[in-house]
Formats: sequence, structure tokens, C-alpha cells
Amino acid sequence: MSEERIPLAGVIGCPISHSRSPILHGHWLKRYGIKGHYIPMHVEPDNLERVLRTMPEMGFVGCNITIPHKVSALEIADMVSDRASLIGAANTLIFRADGKIQADNTDGYGFMANLRQKAPDWDPTTGPALVLGAGGASRAILTAMLDAGTPEILLTNRTRTNSDALRDEFGARIRVVEWVHAGAAMGECDTVINTTSLGMKGANEFKVPTNQLRSGTLVTDIVYNPLRTKLLYEAEQMGCVTVDGLGMLLHQAVPGFERWFGKRPEVDDDLRAAVLG
Repeated sequence: MSEERIPLAGVIGCPISHSRSPILHGHWLKRYGIKGHYIPMHVEPDNLERVLRTMPEMGFVGCNITIPHKVSALEIADMVSDRASLIGAANTLIFRADGKIQADNTDGYGFMANLRQKAPDWDPTTGPALVLGAGGASRAILTAMLDAGTPEILLTNRTRTNSDALRDEFGARIRVVEWVHAGAAMGECDTVINTTSLGMKGANEFKVPTNQLRSGTLVTDIVYNPLRTKLLYEAEQMGCVTVDGLGMLLHQAVPGFERWFGKRPEVDDDLRAAVLG
């Protein structure tokens, strides 16, 4: 009788060397004494489908997908979850026993779980939210916020056509705001969310004025390098409740790990410390 196969998982991107996911999943594998491995894989776009179709034969039980493959992975998958379909991108793949590829998107789940853990008194239903950015992360967060009952979402993006397209897709609870009015819109909202790369190490500075922020507003940034972005620093000075973006990365990994390795992992301070290294 053949020995039981060691489950393999990993993250596919192009590039991928910057990814924190191997540290994150490696920490859990060690913590729970699971015989398994999680590895980073640099895959060029032209090779993605061939690689994904071969992986189950190599003992892979699933993988994470990151930039620039999230939309392509959704198109390659044989089965797609409702939330991945709505978001239009996949970040988590499950390789089923029958060889079929199942796609999911856990970014919205990770975003909400992070806020509920770090700001337990936050209530998404109390008033409007401002979302800066109209990319893939924005789509996942809009889906999650609308599901959670946020009454109105003010959406702003440097390229207006992108936010208009999301409003057309997501419906009447989305109100598009011109990028030049983003600072003023902060004063209308109970929740402010930066989904852009502005303020990230190596990216452009976050220059939206924050002087209209009201004390008590929840402000979160999906950027986690640096952990305390300019937006979060300024929001703190204004008396806001702030939540950094690292928790979203940690929590979005939970559903995939559970499906692949059969154990629901915990997000705690030890994990944060390990990933921050």
C-alpha cells in the first residue's frame, strides 16, 4: 500500500519573491504539527493554465493566486464560488479529488474579519463608508461592505471611469465622488478605507487631505508596508479608530488553509510577529 501523500500548497504570482504567504502558512503548519509544505512559485502568465492543471498530479491540494493572475485563475477554474464570481477574481484555489479546480475569493472575508478583530465596536451599518480605489481589492471590499449592510458607499478613484463602472455594476448604494473631493467626503463617512497602493513603500505618497475626518471614524488601509501609513498616522491624530492592513492578509489565508490542511488556524499576535519578521 502506498504511503499517504504529503499535502502541498503554495502561492503563484509574477513576481512572487516579496510574498509573506509562505511565512504565514509555514507558521501555521509548524504550530499545528501538520506534515505539509507551502511554497512560492513564480509563474509567467502564458504558463498559468498548464501549471495549474499539472499541480494536482504533483500532490498539490490548492494554492493562493496573486498579481497578475487573479482574473485569469477565475477563467481557468472549473467551479467558481458566488463571491469570486461577483468580485471577478480568485485568490484561493482548491484542487478537488476528481481533478477539478475550484476558485474562491477570500479578500472580502479577510478584510471584514480584520476589522471585527481589531475594532470590535465597529458597526458597518451605522452610516456611509468612503472607499478609495477601484481595483481588485476594492471590488472585494465593496462586495463585503454591501453584504454587511453598509447603507451607502462613496467611491472615489483617480480614474473616474473605473469608479463609474463599479457603480454601474454594484448598484444604487454606490455614489461616485470625484478624486479631488475625496478629502471632503471623509467628513461625511463613519468608515474610510484606502484600497489603493498610495502610501505603500516604493509607491506614490498618499496626498488626500485628512483634515475633514471626524473623531471616532474607523479608518483602515490595506497597505501593510509600512504598517503605520501616513493615512493611519494622520487619522490617529484626528482621534479616529485605526486598523492596519496586515490583518487582512492574515485573515484571508484562514479559509484556504482550513480547506487544504484540514485545520482552522488562529490569527493572533504570534502570527503577526512571525509575518512581520
